[in-house]
Amino acid sequence: MMKQFMDEDFMLLNDTAKKLYHEYSEKLPIIDYHCHLSPQAMLEDKPFENITEIFLGGDHYKWRYMRSCGVDEEYITGSASDEDKFKAFCGCLGYAIGNPLYHWTHLELRRYFDIYDIVSEDTAETIWEKANKVISDTGMCPSSLINSSNVAVVCTTDDPADDLEYHRQIKAKGHIKAQVRPAFRPDFALNIEKDTFAPYVEKLGGVVGRRIDSYAALVEALLERIDFFNENGCRVSDHALDGAPYGEMTDTELEAVFKKAVNGETITAEESDGYKASLLKAMAERYHKYGWAMQLHMGALRNNNSRMFERLGADVGFDSINDYSIAEGLSKLLNSMEKSGTLPKTILYTLNPKDNYTLGTMIGNFQGSEVPGKLQFGSAWWFNDQRDGMTEQMKALANLGALCKFVGMLTDSRSFLSYTRHEYFRRIMCNLIGTWVENGEFPQDYKIIGKIVGDISYYNAKNYFGF
Repeated sequence: MMKQFMDEDFMLLNDTAKKLYHEYSEKLPIIDYHCHLSPQAMLEDKPFENITEIFLGGDHYKWRYMRSCGVDEEYITGSASDEDKFKAFCGCLGYAIGNPLYHWTHLELRRYFDIYDIVSEDTAETIWEKANKVISDTGMCPSSLINSSNVAVVCTTDDPADDLEYHRQIKAKGHIKAQVRPAFRPDFALNIEKDTFAPYVEKLGGVVGRRIDSYAALVEALLERIDFFNENGCRVSDHALDGAPYGEMTDTELEAVFKKAVNGETITAEESDGYKASLLKAMAERYHKYGWAMQLHMGALRNNNSRMFERLGADVGFDSINDYSIAEGLSKLLNSMEKSGTLPKTILYTLNPKDNYTLGTMIGNFQGSEVPGKLQFGSAWWFNDQRDGMTEQMKALANLGALCKFVGMLTDSRSFLSYTRHEYFRRIMCNLIGTWVENGEFPQDYKIIGKIVGDISYYNAKNYFGF
């Protein structure tokens, strides 16, 4: 007998999976330890004007799909009306068989708008009217969406130069029930090979109140900002790495490459790798001191379409997966921190699933008794946060390490509707574990499997980050 479309047991394909999800996972709070939500939007808390603003604004997953369906950019990021953009999205989403967007979109409509219509060209106008009525009647805004989603912690993504004033005001205002914490993201300081480096060094100097005229001064400034972030509740850093940079440089060499960069000279790949490894090690020592977790995201090939980059800028859906070789460099980078006793809690993410087993084995080299799962193989990221990607990541971790200590899902999103992705992940996770149990591969002992599911859903992250 054919199953009903997205019923309460959606993606839960056996009785054990259903019990695990509904009794041990579904109602647990969400810890979103990495996202790109705007602290300014959270503080200002303006009511949304319509479904397009909240549904399509900044969501490059949806934009990429629309482009693949041949929708003109005018209806994606252009000047078409919000209603026309929404209808264009609905028209192509109706055919999105096999794409997780189809499930995410229907979950968003159901959980936040109580709309159970099937999205299509024919239903677009009805959904537009129903959703906008909910937005108007409830005054839907960032805080209402976070508060209704059972979120315990939100970690935003913040530059070292940020004054974190929005975070302090959010806390003082008290309108968001969740803890809203900053995360330290020093990409501009790391990317010495880019033309943004010299202007950023000058900007950071203005924040710390002195001219940064040397590598040593840059390190001092960044450590000062880490101290400042720690005072303001930060528990995690985040680094977007092209590959896994490693090289060994003397102090003299580091000063020389710094001078080259601020003078606008070309930096070689070898110089870039050595500089990045040295700066990461310097910051990691301070992360370790404060008990932070360090996140390393590897494997993206960004801004592939130069014409669209010049027109729209970054982070609008023109990135893809790269195929770097990361094992040796990553091993040397982590080992250099381990040798000095300053390797912090670390989460490794790969955008290329070819590296699942690389990271799954790498974390086993550097575990420590100070915290269970000190080194983590991070959740299936970006293009991989769909059923196959999540399942393969968890299977690799289970095969090679301790799935029971996994810190679970994050949104990595700019959308306030994305908390349904935690539900999606939890259903997939419970089905995977439930299938192993139903197949006789693990005992049906709910004291154990219920604890594993609850820990991955919430408790591991709570304890790992120290929230």
